[in-house]
Amino acid sequence: MAAQGTHEVQPLADLESHSDRAWNLAWNPKHPLIASCSADKTVRLSSYASSSGNTLSFKSNQTIQTEHLKTVRAVAWSPSGKTLATASFDSNVGIWEQEQDEDEDDEDGDVDMAGQKGLGNGEWECIGTLEGHETECKSVAYSSTGTLLASCSRDKSVWIWEVQPDAEFECMGVLLEHSQDVKCVAWHPHEEILASGSYDDTIKLYVDDPSDDWYCFTTLKGHESTVWSIAWSPCGRYLASASDDKTVRIWAYAAAASDGGADSKNKVLQVKPPSVISSSQGDGRWVQVAVLDSHERSVYSVSWGKGNNGSGLGWLASAGGDGTIRVWDVQESEDSSIALNPKLIASYPEAHGVFDVNCVSWNPRAGMEDVFATAADDGSVKIWRINPSKEAGSD
Repeated sequence: MAAQGTHEVQPLADLESHSDRAWNLAWNPKHPLIASCSADKTVRLSSYASSSGNTLSFKSNQTIQTEHLKTVRAVAWSPSGKTLATASFDSNVGIWEQEQDEDEDDEDGDVDMAGQKGLGNGEWECIGTLEGHETECKSVAYSSTGTLLASCSRDKSVWIWEVQPDAEFECMGVLLEHSQDVKCVAWHPHEEILASGSYDDTIKLYVDDPSDDWYCFTTLKGHESTVWSIAWSPCGRYLASASDDKTVRIWAYAAAASDGGADSKNKVLQVKPPSVISSSQGDGRWVQVAVLDSHERSVYSVSWGKGNNGSGLGWLASAGGDGTIRVWDVQESEDSSIALNPKLIASYPEAHGVFDVNCVSWNPRAGMEDVFATAADDGSVKIWRINPSKEAGSD
């Protein structure tokens, strides 16, 4: 184990490797299943189960030989956990669902400690292909309701699709706000607010105008190089971004409010939950509230989980070109300041040996808040757990 501060990173499992670079991974939000994708054009699915002593065991479920002609760059589960989307360098987005195995016993499948059963052993089939991007598709994401899907591309565009019955998708908007390659998209956890990060060093936020189309309502500037990854806080009041400039930055929506003093005219900035209404009205503004500069090379991925410390804004994990996993405990200021001061609680160097780490992702399921996974250039996917440090516990 590697320790830093109050916690330590414990390796749990090393899953069956891809035959080429592993780009991205996604935990199924409803079932004990994790998906990873690779330059080998496949998606690998692994199931897991809990046993006594809070131990997790993983096993290979199946490999989807996708119909993509080039690298599968990203994967995303729908909120129901029944549909998987893949983004590929062949410019297309694939939509996948599992065939129902009529011979499968209802008792088959892995069961986790929450009593949730896996999806079984039916084959996964491509039920739809979304075409429109002109070149490499870099990222794909479902909205919290599962009714919208976003994709982005090297063609500088962000597409928003409406998910309809019977695997039908309708394009609701093509957003051409970025001046360069768009690397990532992420939906707000509660609102229909979309964020995108780009090679143009900026982050853009979008909402839908019911009387018109989707539009960009603000641009976040501060990074000095490519924005590779973005992640909303579980509460939805903050947005984290990872960049080629070696930093992770945290942004918040802030509005003027009374300071509570005798003179009600005194105003201070307070962090507010962003909403579609406030965003469309132009109320408040987005500000940078923290800069994390511990990484020695480009930061390729950031993930924000609930954590299991019972307080604060959760745990933020980052990884990238220096091969080190870093985990911060994020707490709000006790005074009136909107600035955050995340505390680095754990790190793990050379997580995949000498290879770059391309993705880090927290398990979103209840009871799994301390478990995360990484994918790297060596083709492997590894599972980790955050534990309280023995040294910290002995103080």
